[in-house]
Amino acid sequence: MHNTDIDEAIYNKYIKPTKRRRRDYAGLEFELPIVNLKKQPVDFSVVHKLTDAFIKQFNFENVKLDSNGDIYSAHLGINGDDLSYDCSYNTLELSLGVESSLNVLHERFLDYYTFIQDFFKPYNHMLTGMGINPYHTLNINEPIPVGRYRMLFNYLSSYKRYDGIMPFHSNPNFGMFSCASQIQLDVEEAAVPEVINTFTKLEPLKAILFANSLWGSNNELLCSRDYFWKNSMHGINTHNVDLYDVEFDSPEDIISYIKTMSIYCVERGDKYINFYPVPLEKYFKSDKITGEYFDGEKYREITFKPEIEDLKYLRSFKFEDLTFRGTIEFRSVCEQPVSEIMAPAALHAGLIENIHELTERLENDRIIYHNGYNVRELRAIFCGRSFPEFIDKKELSKLMTDIISIAEQGLKKRGRDEEKHLSRLYERAESLTSPARQMADGLDAGLPVEYFIDKYARVV
Repeated sequence: MHNTDIDEAIYNKYIKPTKRRRRDYAGLEFELPIVNLKKQPVDFSVVHKLTDAFIKQFNFENVKLDSNGDIYSAHLGINGDDLSYDCSYNTLELSLGVESSLNVLHERFLDYYTFIQDFFKPYNHMLTGMGINPYHTLNINEPIPVGRYRMLFNYLSSYKRYDGIMPFHSNPNFGMFSCASQIQLDVEEAAVPEVINTFTKLEPLKAILFANSLWGSNNELLCSRDYFWKNSMHGINTHNVDLYDVEFDSPEDIISYIKTMSIYCVERGDKYINFYPVPLEKYFKSDKITGEYFDGEKYREITFKPEIEDLKYLRSFKFEDLTFRGTIEFRSVCEQPVSEIMAPAALHAGLIENIHELTERLENDRIIYHNGYNVRELRAIFCGRSFPEFIDKKELSKLMTDIISIAEQGLKKRGRDEEKHLSRLYERAESLTSPARQMADGLDAGLPVEYFIDKYARVV
């Protein structure tokens, strides 16, 4: 397969959809841990009852069934909303279809969330706003029995075959208890490089604001999302995960970068096939690839020929992810406490409106940058509990407050009274306290985890 064919396929999938005027629409995804308050595994029979009741209450349809006949996904056609379970039945995902108003999306979320909490309450179950399921060690962390999730877990579990090539963690089931808050925003072709470059520079500060996934024997990681993806099979090729370590000048640069990403799965007929990750350019020039698939009883080896249509199976886990919809999906944020669940969306929506101001502020920064650390190192530092010696905390608070103000001005340009969702972020910036830092300090002081399960589940 020629390079021009590969470039054209990548262009058509990722760049062509951006060749239109940007709309100020947003789509949101909330992944929320399900908690059994009896300190027992999540009861999947209760989850399935909730699904049936939810579909009936809100007239969802287009259901998808797992191999046991249980519903794991449903859709509402009038607005594009989805109820689904992410990787396992321990995590409920609400995806909200595109709207021009964040407030409209928030109202829909609250309707769904209130119904779900009310349904769960008699069964001693609940949702909470955390980036790690607080009872993950108690739960049955097994994939939903469908081809896609079975394949993904098999792929992530294959890390043991490659021991020594990188420092893998031993939690291939991390997707079954790790939860994110994601937003997709439209972007025009000419703006794509600046949006990716600038929001990449913002990532260290986002770690300070939005960390909410405690991990480690001493809760030393406040934001563990980076660690789980980077130190898994996904991270064998660093271009598939984490931050961009290059800057883009043009859409052609982005195409070149995407060619260096690796593909690890495809479908052939009814078979989901996974294999050792192969960079796209090498993959499409290969005569054959050997992988494995589940035949219903065990995994079998299979050899297949790559096809250009396989590009649709490329899985990127970048923090700023250009999609086939002409959007950038921002995916580095832990799920937030429910009372503040709209804050990340408001920040991103406001900043993309004021992207040039944000670019200038970060390019001129000397508070975190120009101190001997690159953006990847800074993000890693700020995912932990300790601030480095060179940081002046008062100046850091001012920098973060300035950036939130830039977002607020951007939201005012949108004219939809969305800036109210930023109010708590000003408090976080002033105190340099994230939900995870607050929780870690509280646990150290003797507060039980149940205090935070309840606190982070509250609507107000």
